[in-house]
Amino acid sequence: MLLSASLLWGCSSLPKTAVPASGQSGTAVKQQHTARYPALPAAGSGRGGYYKDDGPGANPPDDLLAIPDADPKVEPYSTRANRPYVVFGQTYTPIIEEVPLRQRGIGSWYGQKFHGQKTSSGELYDMYQMTAAHPTLPIPSYARVTNQVNGNQVIVRINDRGPFHSSRIIDLSYVAALKLGYLGKGSGELEVERLLPADIARIQSEKQSETQLLAKTRPSPIPVAMAAAVPDVNRADNGFYLQLGAYGQAYNAHSMRSQLTKNWAGTLQPIEVVQTGALYRLYSGPYMNRTEAQEAAQKMQSSGAAMPFIVQR
Repeated sequence: MLLSASLLWGCSSLPKTAVPASGQSGTAVKQQHTARYPALPAAGSGRGGYYKDDGPGANPPDDLLAIPDADPKVEPYSTRANRPYVVFGQTYTPIIEEVPLRQRGIGSWYGQKFHGQKTSSGELYDMYQMTAAHPTLPIPSYARVTNQVNGNQVIVRINDRGPFHSSRIIDLSYVAALKLGYLGKGSGELEVERLLPADIARIQSEKQSETQLLAKTRPSPIPVAMAAAVPDVNRADNGFYLQLGAYGQAYNAHSMRSQLTKNWAGTLQPIEVVQTGALYRLYSGPYMNRTEAQEAAQKMQSSGAAMPFIVQR
């Protein structure tokens, strides 16, 4: 069976022209991107794993590391997107049985060239969402992806087909590659593990338990008349800090804190969650001076992570 046009959409669409934000020149936007995210090889240079003529967005949103992983759930499979298909003379048969799958190999990412284009699922590709393309995993489904070099781990939703290269096992969205820490290299050594319904049920149960635990340990509200006289117990000590993200929900902040603490042990000072108004911010510190904080931030950036903000409290 020949692959339908819709299934090929994610790999054959023409790139959209990136338009700088109002009041910003293309040069200014490029400089802003360079300051916040890893340096990338030129598209088509032969280095890296993203597609020829593809690349990062001209003006990515702030706090990309704060974007939560995909929330796994059991969804009905698409009939159209899970039929056998042929690309470059090779037949691919999507896995619709509930069987485990674990792969190790090279993963790449795709960016603005396909941003806003239809995926194999019929959904529009959003490079700032935690999604991925896989040749045979069912659509839609979920997978846990681990960077074999630095241990970073994410959960993504499979909603597209690809990559159609014998040397690659999965294509991740721009933001997923950023969180895994291989964005600047273009490709990375990854492990892909399919999440079956039993895995998803366990993840949701653990999440519910953590949410209930946070609710039980949350301090009682302080009466307005006393609030001014009681010090803010969530306030970080004075010094220089790296701001690693800001979240609207406490669960997401604590979940990311656990992940960052595991992945960056030995590089970052202790990470704490500090509530400021309706936001829960992640701070690493304190550092003795701005230079020490800058060195830690640069270590993160050189490993493929976004450049954290340095703040003084």
